[in-house]
Amino acid sequence: MKIFLIRHGESMQNTKENYKIGLPDHRVYLTDQGKKEASLAGEFLLSYINSNNIDLSNSVMWVSPYTRTRETASIINEKIGIIKVKEDITLIEQQYGLFSDKDIEKIKLMYPEQFAFYDNYYQHDGKFYAKLPQGESPFDVALRTKQFINTIYRDSEDVLFVVSHGTTIKTIVMNFFHYSPEWYSCEPTPVNCSIRLIETDDKISTEKYIYNAPKIKKLVRK
Repeated sequence: MKIFLIRHGESMQNTKENYKIGLPDHRVYLTDQGKKEASLAGEFLLSYINSNNIDLSNSVMWVSPYTRTRETASIINEKIGIIKVKEDITLIEQQYGLFSDKDIEKIKLMYPEQFAFYDNYYQHDGKFYAKLPQGESPFDVALRTKQFINTIYRDSEDVLFVVSHGTTIKTIVMNFFHYSPEWYSCEPTPVNCSIRLIETDDKISTEKYIYNAPKIKKLVRK
């Protein structure tokens, strides 16, 4: 089995543009840069598939049902042409609750008690366990990605493409390889449109990054 884990392209949340608009997280969309990143990732995947003679006859693309992941998946799929595309709600981003779509200074001003409680937990080696007010902790995300892993083993495809979010992808890798909460806390968040490959057979499983999106010159808006 091969599992390609792909983070979505740059979104309005990544550039902090959404702080002014305040779209719900599931409706945050890609920037022009994010669309270009997805296109380049699709071109890389097509080249990688062809050069490694990967058979896509029994393949599937799993997608988080958020706007930015749907957009990323659609752009990539234009390049590689996966016929079977499925969405799974367990692949959504960590729920940020009260802290969603706000910068850190505004959060401190609006929710001083909630932030102080969360920050105290986070700073005392609690990055994996600290739950965002009215939201989730990475621990919560890990519980649902365990369900996703059960799903992919039940469906038995040979090649999977998973288009999701930073925290979600990290917990998939953590669960798949039984890594510790300390591993999660030290592991950097994958960059936009990076691709991490898990390969597994009856004897061994491995994981590695095969693609990190190149720096793209920012488009100048007029």
